[in-house]
Amino acid sequence: MSNMRLFAQVNPDYAGVTYKVDEWEVPREHIIQLEELGQGSFGMVYKGIMTKLGNDVNVPCAIKTVTENATERERDSFLIEATIMKEFHTHHVVRLYGVVSVGQPTLVIMELMANGDLKSYLRRHRPDYENGEESSPQPPTLKQIYQMAIEIADGMAYLAAKKFVHRDLAARNCMVAEDLTVKIGDFGMTRDIYETDYYRKGTKGFLPVRWMAPESLKDGMFSSSSDVFSYGVVLWEMATLASQPYQGLTNDQVLRYVIDGGVMERPENCPDKLYELMRICWQHRASARPSFIDIIRMLLPDANDNFKRVSFFFSPDAMDNSIQPGNGNISPNISRNLINFIVFDFVFHFVYRIVR
Repeated sequence: MSNMRLFAQVNPDYAGVTYKVDEWEVPREHIIQLEELGQGSFGMVYKGIMTKLGNDVNVPCAIKTVTENATERERDSFLIEATIMKEFHTHHVVRLYGVVSVGQPTLVIMELMANGDLKSYLRRHRPDYENGEESSPQPPTLKQIYQMAIEIADGMAYLAAKKFVHRDLAARNCMVAEDLTVKIGDFGMTRDIYETDYYRKGTKGFLPVRWMAPESLKDGMFSSSSDVFSYGVVLWEMATLASQPYQGLTNDQVLRYVIDGGVMERPENCPDKLYELMRICWQHRASARPSFIDIIRMLLPDANDNFKRVSFFFSPDAMDNSIQPGNGNISPNISRNLINFIVFDFVFHFVYRIVR
């Protein structure tokens, strides 16, 4: 693992990127800062109003800031990640609204996701969560979990079509809107908030080992297939209301366990269908895992009506990439387990209709 430093600290998709003022620059006077939302990796995050966004006025937004004592390198990293997000335009990836880079403080203006990150959302909806109110929020229903799952898969399918490898997909990096839509959040900005989710391997930088695929842990290899492995861990987080993956194992033990082919057991009360999807995502060979498009196809029977209208999967861009649902193509890396999943899903819905 001598070459792990590059993979642990630098996403190659950011390599060689420098920030330049462009059409995304927003006049500072167009931003109204309101109350604090929480601490971000680089500084405080605020709720705000963007007085003008295209033809819209007074648009609610999230304002990300950099602390006054941030280094020049930290400011550059903050802006570079915003630069990457300028390339993403799809419903299930959090939208960048603009950047204020002229003057201080530097601001990145994002779509407001009122329910915060998915990890915090899930934990707030545990039955034993204490929020000072008479009744705790109800945990998400199975139908809601499947809807969240297909929305995350759709955002990741878009990134895969853009040849972008996330490298750190986890519930903490997914964001929940007011209407409970889940979107892939901004990239690389949550490590400091959830520092215990990352593991420093010697001097090799921080690694989210509990979400990483075996080939990433062993050889530093990252791909859309390794993102699929991480997606399986996100499903496990949803099924457990954001418990820590591989509970009872140290980070070193997790690293060895996953490299040796170990996977997590089925969570308590987890439906067969959901756990089977996790297991398919955790195939040891990267080529045996489904693509995100395959995963969307598997989850389509559980998607709500709005998914067809807003998703990348049903968009003209997806059709241009020859991955539309009607083209008859299935990714060549589909394993026998995936075929079994499709058969299981058909039987599940058939029996469900009979019982009803």
